[in-house]
Amino acid sequence: MRRVSPPTEPPDDIAIAPAGPDDRLDALRVLDAAMLETDPGVVDAAIDAGDALVARFKRTDAVVGALVATRPEPDRLHVDAVAVRRARRGRRIGSALVAAAVRRAERDPALAVVTAAFDADLRAFYADLGFAVRPAGRPSERGVADATGADDEDRLWGRVVVDRSSP
Repeated sequence: MRRVSPPTEPPDDIAIAPAGPDDRLDALRVLDAAMLETDPGVVDAAIDAGDALVARFKRTDAVVGALVATRPEPDRLHVDAVAVRRARRGRRIGSALVAAAVRRAERDPALAVVTAAFDADLRAFYADLGFAVRPAGRPSERGVADATGADDEDRLWGRVVVDRSSP
């Protein structure tokens, strides 16, 4: 599915960058403040693999958002968690983080798809970013072998095919 979405660039005062080891604690704090259950080992592995991103307020260099992705299969990047500090929400920072992860996947020839499992209230957020959204169902119904914790009836599953034609 080709993405047709609102602007996915961050606000002018925010920079999106790969997370480094020094960003670990700040990323964990942002995710924790959003009440997301995130395993610190998963965050460490994502940082080491280059699959974690942070959003920084340019003036102070403070981390105001974080995205952690995993590779449950060699050709799939899964958005495990994305969060933005409460005071910065509603400014396209979360959208910019997810869009940056998709753009990174487009540059990685090993990746064919980006997926996410999320609560129903985030349907429009992911749909606006070009994700095909459907009920989570069982992992076998999604065509994947791993369980991502998305078997709950209240959860949705999103998928976007990597577009190699993007610049």
